[in-house]
Order: sequence, then C-alpha cells, then structure tokens
Amino acid sequence: RNDAQHKSLGLWVNRLRMSYKKNTLSSDRLQQLNSIGFIWDPIEHSWNEKFNQLCAYKAQNGHCNVTQNDEQNKPLGKWVKHQRVLYKKNAVSSNHIQQ
Repeated sequence: RNDAQHKSLGLWVNRLRMSYKKNTLSSDRLQQLNSIGFIWDPIEHSWNEKFNQLCAYKAQNGHCNVTQNDEQNKPLGKWVKHQRVLYKKNAVSSNHIQQ
C-alpha cells in the first residue's frame, strides 16, 4: 500500500513540475506549493545541498580537497570528484562555476 501511495504521489509531483515548466500551473497552486518549500528542480536542489556542504568543509578545513577515504566525507568526496570530471569535459553550467 505504501509503495502504491508513494508512486502515486511521485507521479503527481512530476506532473506539477511539468506544469510549472510549461507555465500552466495556477498562481494559487504555485503559491501554496512555494509556501511549503516545494522543490521545483530536485537536481539543482541536490547540487546546492552538496555545494553548501563543500563550503562548510572548506570553512572547517581551509581547502576543497575532500578525501573519499574518510567515511564521514565519502559522499561529498565523490561529488567533488564528479564535479571535477564534469569541469574537465566542459559539462558544468557557468552558474555552478561562478558559485
């Protein structure tokens, strides 16, 4: 039952995001969803969360060379490595580079 409910909710959320992108979502619904902190772009949201973690890491350690050997920082280290790979491939958005 829970899986079916989650799947249904996920489909509804995807429809909302598509309506938002197409600018067909009513202003009332947009306002309601914004009021609860609805995330319109989960990929961008996830990137920003990792970036904020990296900023905190730099503030604490004085650098951005996050090791993947430390279990506590392993996910952040993987993300940093992936960002560097994307950067070398010119696949990072200019907005992300500026941040």
